[in-house]
Order: sequence, then structure tokens, then C-alpha cells
Amino acid sequence: MAPSQQAKSSKSARGLLTGLAIAACLLEGLSGAWAQAPAKQPPAAPQATPQTTAQAAPQAVPGFWDPRRRPERPDLSRLTVIRFLTETDYPPFNYTGADGNPAGFNVDLARSLCEEIKVTCTVQMRRFETLVDALTSNRGDAIIASMAVSPQLRARVDFTDPYYRVPARFASRKDAVMPEIRPEYLEGKKVGVIAGSAHEAYLKAMFTDAELHGYPNDESLRAALRKGEVDFIFGDAISLAFWINGTDSGDCCAFSGGPFVESRFFGEGIGIAVRKGNDVLRQALNWALFRVWEKGRYTDLWLRYFSVSPF
Repeated sequence: MAPSQQAKSSKSARGLLTGLAIAACLLEGLSGAWAQAPAKQPPAAPQATPQTTAQAAPQAVPGFWDPRRRPERPDLSRLTVIRFLTETDYPPFNYTGADGNPAGFNVDLARSLCEEIKVTCTVQMRRFETLVDALTSNRGDAIIASMAVSPQLRARVDFTDPYYRVPARFASRKDAVMPEIRPEYLEGKKVGVIAGSAHEAYLKAMFTDAELHGYPNDESLRAALRKGEVDFIFGDAISLAFWINGTDSGDCCAFSGGPFVESRFFGEGIGIAVRKGNDVLRQALNWALFRVWEKGRYTDLWLRYFSVSPF
């Protein structure tokens, strides 16, 4: 199962990050570690002709922590074990390895956090839809399963700071890659998008002069780009990254422009869930996440799993 559109707040609505929605311009407090999309009013277009074919952006590793906001080391003496819960089938984030044990980006990150905290760590795999109930009934201590932060879930669990986000991006055929995309560049261009999605809502709000074409699913959307029926497609950058780098794309296409991350459309991000009120564990995980990133281990892990970066 390839990463779906937006990571998951429910099995059917996940979407690397689907309904995942939330409140106005993103990234307050972050250090701008990735190229950010235009917010409300994009700057004036440069004089260069935007249609000129250009090379795709180089591999980028996102950073979701502000080095100026270093968290203090919490009291870790009360932590003796962390029982992580993850799901069974969401590669490359979590899946069953060849040896039958849990594997994937989330699993490796969980183990790195336990090493940083210096605590025993277990990882149990369960169906995604059962994870929150398992956590609230004390069958685990933390969920690390690409779970999107949402107001509905916040009513049931607490979350750490985001450890990744699910940006949106444009993809085009390789002979028409644009290094930067702004609304005025796509005037009259045919842009494919999943009908009824947050990505379509964003295009309708921000790219008002583009010619939008709605498709019912990812397969038909990507086929339209391969066949040249549309000039661009716009969607979940994580699933697009795996498609671009996989055999299904036929090496046809590449990302154009950078990531779009407005939380009002694309969500607050992906966090680790803990039981309500478990601030000891939440703060310990936030501290360990920062430390793993600061030491470069997060970057190493990201590059191991994402050969084509969604950022």
C-alpha cells in the first residue's frame, strides 16, 4: 500500500499525510528549514519566462524544529519503558520486515527516541483503526503511526510536536519542469487534482486562473499527466514522491516548484500520540525528537527512506 493522500487521521482519510485540515498559515515558530509556498498574496513574478524548462529541485531534507527553541531536558527518571504502537501496513512508514518484526521510518524513529531517552522500548503493530482505543485503554504508551493531528483526535489524545508534515506539490512531465510555481505562472494551464480534496480547495482559492480538471482517484490523475492530458497535477507530495520514483510513472514526470504547507488546507502535521494528560512522556518525546534532529540522525533516517524528497 503506497502512502495515501495526506497522512492518516483515519484509515480512509489519511492522506505521508486526507481530511487532515486545520487553521491559517503554517510554520509559526519554525526556522524556515524548507522552502515555503506563497501564503495569501504571492510576490510579483520575475521577468524570466516561467514556461522555460528547468531542472527539478535537488533533494531536500525538511527540518521541523527551531534551533532557537531548544527544549529543556525533562525529568526522565520516571520513564522505565515506552510501549509504542504502530500500524501493520503503511510502507515505508511502518510494515512487517523480512524477519517478521516491525520495520519502517516510524519504527526506526521510535527506536532512536528510546536510545536518546535511554529507556527500554517495545513496538507493537495493530490495525490503524484500533490504535487510539489501544492507547486509551493502556495497552500502549504512545502511537507512532503517521497519525495526523486533528481537532477530533485532540479531544481523545495529546500529541507531541509534529515530526513531519505532508506538503502538497505540483508534478509535471520532465520536459516541462518549472523551478518555481506561482499563481500567475499557471494562467490557462490545465491542472489535474482529486475532485473534492483539500488540494482542489487550495487551487480554487489560490490558483484562480488555472484550468482545473477533477479526477476521482490517484490512478486516473497520474494517468492524465503521463498521457499529457493535463500540464500539471497537484496533490499529496509524499505519495507523489513514491510514484515519481517508482515503476508506475514510467519515468515520465518530476516535481515542479516547491512544497505548499498551509495548515488551513493541509493539516497541522504528524505527531506522536500519548494518553491525555501524560505530559511526562509527551515532554520526553519532544526533547528526544529535537535531540535526534540536532544530532543529524533524523536527516540520516529521512534520506534512507525518501530517495525523492516530498520537500
